[in-house]
Amino acid sequence: MGKVVRIHEQGAPEVLRIENLEVGAPGAGEVRLRIEAIGLNRSEAAFRAGQYPVKPKLPCPMGYEACGVVEALGDGVKEFKTGDRVCVLPTYRLGEYGVYAEVAIVPARSLLPAPPGLTSIESAAIWMQYLTAMAIIEVTHATVGDFVIIRAASSSVGLAAIQLANWAGATPIAATRRSDKREALLAHGAKHVIATEESDLVAEVMKITGNLGARIVFDPVGGPYVDTLAQAMAVDGTLFIYGGLSGQPTMHPHWPAAFKNLSIRGWVASTIWNYPERFARAQALIVRGLAEGKLKPVIARTFKLDEIVEAHRFLESNQQMGKIVVTP
Repeated sequence: MGKVVRIHEQGAPEVLRIENLEVGAPGAGEVRLRIEAIGLNRSEAAFRAGQYPVKPKLPCPMGYEACGVVEALGDGVKEFKTGDRVCVLPTYRLGEYGVYAEVAIVPARSLLPAPPGLTSIESAAIWMQYLTAMAIIEVTHATVGDFVIIRAASSSVGLAAIQLANWAGATPIAATRRSDKREALLAHGAKHVIATEESDLVAEVMKITGNLGARIVFDPVGGPYVDTLAQAMAVDGTLFIYGGLSGQPTMHPHWPAAFKNLSIRGWVASTIWNYPERFARAQALIVRGLAEGKLKPVIARTFKLDEIVEAHRFLESNQQMGKIVVTP
């Protein structure tokens, strides 16, 4: 028996239930892990609340990013052994498996060795954020002379994008709603910070870039503000929309896009891991960046598993700077 978090209905954080369940033995192609740390993601909050495209078969487990130690192997699993410390990547559907638990069964295909030199808490806070932010490297090849606007910059993915932009030699411009996070964002590598509710983003970006605009915009919020972001961009720029946190329809910014020949595209991290060559390249780059200190996960706060409801409230508060991690 072990503690497992499941939902029996969708709704507010209070629908997260801690239950004592028998986890059992892993099936073919699966492993059983003793979970050491769990990384929280906004997609999990959206799934819990009924705001995610995938609908659950209730009751269902929660969570798909973690670090743990292999306890048992299912038939056909050859690449790991008991005692290995591994990371769980979110390469399965939300609700299909779940790592909000003391012990969990997950598919072996979703595992990578934990990078050397990282704590379990840090190891639970790397893959989703860096693979998502990798868009600015993998697709637009951010480089010296580029300006990159990073919206929701204090999120774990936002901070990962700042680190990757700096490593590439580009100039990260952090866009955050208010200026209370300005100093922290500068300390975490942003070269400029724009408080979008307090200043004119387009005017500020043009001032920073010498009226050239930003070649890359990385946005998880969407909504009507996408038109403003497009106005702040350079000719032939790319605007990534990788989330819908605004909860509002995202309209195509026709005139800025037309006059500047902009590319506007969606993005999800599976665009990396669904393609073996691209995944291998990104994995090697992230491990190298961690080893060289170019990349370092920022932990906003840790919670115990018994505090999972409070952890989700904090996740949705937008107060955090970096990744929220839960430890069983």
